[in-house]
Amino acid sequence: MRKVFNFSLQDALFIGFCATLLVALKSMLRLKLGVAGHSMFLMTFFYLICYGVVGRVGSITACGFLSGLVAMMLSVGKGGPLILIKFGLPALAMDLSMMLFAGLLTLKWRCVVVGLVGCFAWAAKVWVENLLMGMTIQVALVQFGLSMLRGGAFTLLAALMVPPVLNRLRAHDLLFNEEIK
Repeated sequence: MRKVFNFSLQDALFIGFCATLLVALKSMLRLKLGVAGHSMFLMTFFYLICYGVVGRVGSITACGFLSGLVAMMLSVGKGGPLILIKFGLPALAMDLSMMLFAGLLTLKWRCVVVGLVGCFAWAAKVWVENLLMGMTIQVALVQFGLSMLRGGAFTLLAALMVPPVLNRLRAHDLLFNEEIK
């Protein structure tokens, strides 16, 4: 059984790099697309790249909560300390599902399924927020469905970009983890 959160210095530096780059790009690009869910594109891409390079259980969760801490320190987005949940909950769900689907699917399908699980966790967070704000369950479920649909489209785009990037890294001998295929 693999050890969770037992990272080498190189792995920890890469996780920190992914987390910081995620927050930096998110704050620099501040796209007002008017479409909910576009933040799932960067989250899915960097979380899956982080797992693909590091290849250890817990790397997505570490990247997610570290992203939340960096975003909280730099005051990126709104939500204050709750921004940890915004970044950490999808990462935790993706990490748990990565353990479930580790050897069952090819890399492309694993990225898609794990990304959609992360999107589901992100949309569930929105659903709970809407319920806490006083929406009726029916309206909150419709909002959940719309969030899942919009976020799912961006998640699919990002998840499909990950395997070519990992294959390119492997082709240039920059990827040392042979478990990710």
